[in-house]
Amino acid sequence: MGTTLLLLLSLWLSLAAALEFDNRAVMRGDYNMAKVSGVWHSISMASDDLKRIEEDGDLRVFVQTIQHLRNGSLRFNFLFKVQGECVPVDVVCKKTEKNGEYSIAYEGENKVTVPETDYQLYVTFRLQNLRNGTETQVLALYGRIPQLDPSFLNRFKNICKKYGLSSQNIINMTKQDDCFSK
Repeated sequence: MGTTLLLLLSLWLSLAAALEFDNRAVMRGDYNMAKVSGVWHSISMASDDLKRIEEDGDLRVFVQTIQHLRNGSLRFNFLFKVQGECVPVDVVCKKTEKNGEYSIAYEGENKVTVPETDYQLYVTFRLQNLRNGTETQVLALYGRIPQLDPSFLNRFKNICKKYGLSSQNIINMTKQDDCFSK
């Protein structure tokens, strides 16, 4: 009886510590964006206009690196498919007054925000694009490693749901085309 009680107590303390660590590790505001600098991989994308993130879509990109700049802006190094070729493209998103919010002029006006990150394994970005009076939103899940545990994909699905996107709006970028593996 004493051993069983000790095992149950140990299990309970382990679960409590894991939950506390998980809640502390995930950031949903007050970001330190310098911590996102480094190598990243496109894992999933979602959009309310799938044409824009499907093959040959104007918002379909494969991230390689993110660099936090001295002025607080972010430089993304992407691979973008042009006429069947993966072409490197650098994009700078200018920091706005709000923490975790950036702007960029590309195919219209764009606001880029960070719904969630843990800095070490994953980061999510949300792009709101306004072009010719039409608003499109794109969510992206980037990982430090090319394949993430399914729990991160479930977390991404929940983030998408928060912004009105169902699982039918999500594309797994790790299985899409040769730009991913470059």
